[in-house]
Amino acid sequence: MRYDALVGKQRASVQRSDYAGNLWEGAVRSSKTVCSLIRWLEFLVNGPAGDLAMIGKTERTLKRNALDAIVGMIGPRRAKVTMGTGEAQILGRRVYLCGANDIGAVNKIAGMTLAGWYGDEVPRWPEDVFSMARTRLSVRGGKWFGTGNPESKNHWLNRDHIQRARYQIQRDGSVIQRWGDDALDMGVFSFTLDDNPSLDPDFVARLKREYVGVFYRRNILGEWCMAEGSVFSEWDETRNVLPFAKIPPIRRWLACGVDYGTSNPFAAHTLGIGPDLDGDGSALYIPHEFRYDSRRERRQLSDVEYSERHRRWLREAQLPGVKGDLRGVAPDVIAVDPSAASYRVQLYRDGMPTRAADNEVNDSIRVASSLIAAGKLVVAEECAGLRDEIPGYVWDERAARVGEEKPLKIDDHHIDAGPRYAVYSTRHVWYRDIFGTPAPI
Repeated sequence: MRYDALVGKQRASVQRSDYAGNLWEGAVRSSKTVCSLIRWLEFLVNGPAGDLAMIGKTERTLKRNALDAIVGMIGPRRAKVTMGTGEAQILGRRVYLCGANDIGAVNKIAGMTLAGWYGDEVPRWPEDVFSMARTRLSVRGGKWFGTGNPESKNHWLNRDHIQRARYQIQRDGSVIQRWGDDALDMGVFSFTLDDNPSLDPDFVARLKREYVGVFYRRNILGEWCMAEGSVFSEWDETRNVLPFAKIPPIRRWLACGVDYGTSNPFAAHTLGIGPDLDGDGSALYIPHEFRYDSRRERRQLSDVEYSERHRRWLREAQLPGVKGDLRGVAPDVIAVDPSAASYRVQLYRDGMPTRAADNEVNDSIRVASSLIAAGKLVVAEECAGLRDEIPGYVWDERAARVGEEKPLKIDDHHIDAGPRYAVYSTRHVWYRDIFGTPAPI
């Protein structure tokens, strides 16, 4: 295997990755995956005989991040991947495939004796899946190779593994070697965005604009750091709020996000895309808000009643930037709280286009934060519930101390409905138009 195309830290990471465990971690698009896959393919050729596995957060993300790249590197004749079978043939070797969140696939791996495995997005796995995979490497000369983006500095992977690795190439290129009895037989290769010289400078500039705050430190600088304080610290009412009358005409109603509540409030927001107020491309707008609080009203509504009120609210919604009394919003989709299956069924029966909202908490927060910081997410002044919730939406400090990262679940119904469900569930429609790069999946 030749490394002529690799430079600097890239080449060093491939050449030095001969430990029992080898992890490429750091910034997005920093060449972690390419380096790790080159080493994995070399291992398939020269490593010991025995069972092999590739594990991702899900099989879908494993295919997108690693398997498709392997096919591109060595061609479909040498890498045959048939999704749904749980197996691939790569360089003449059978490789078992599984998602870390798929308990059936994980249990299959748990019964094996492995000669090697490759892990994609390792920090996003449950810790017990990582621990189980390491225990399966009982073949002499067995190794694992993995990648991941940084999370909290208290994350189990950083605390219990990276900080104990025998060898580490740090973000600045310096090397740490640990010789103590508690040092792990593990090499860690830490990357920043600037470690990939093949990226187009304009693409790098756009990528840096997509990330703000803690997400910039992790995904651009490659730091393991805590998320603290306000979740949407970039929120600025002088930039992110407009009177309804000043919102420009909406060219497409992307979604209506719904946080379904029974004992908690029921909240909904419309989301549209229209011209940026600065004349610089497009922006997303949240012009309308609906709320029903059964505790305040002292009456719980049925799904039928919620649907009727919800649909009437959409029919009667005033259109921003339109003269006259033309009304009615027809969103492409109604993105509903994934746990509210019965309400989605009711909306479907009532002829509404509905789906379960994408509920990746930190990913949706990251996307909304980027929009807010760029002034590309604007909320109508009249959306009082959402405006009240945003300043008090904070990270859970108690969870952060044990390496878990999540917002405090208090007064977040409008945030779930608008910035999280409606915005994140439609990212494939608007993302490239606003940021100039493909939407994260």
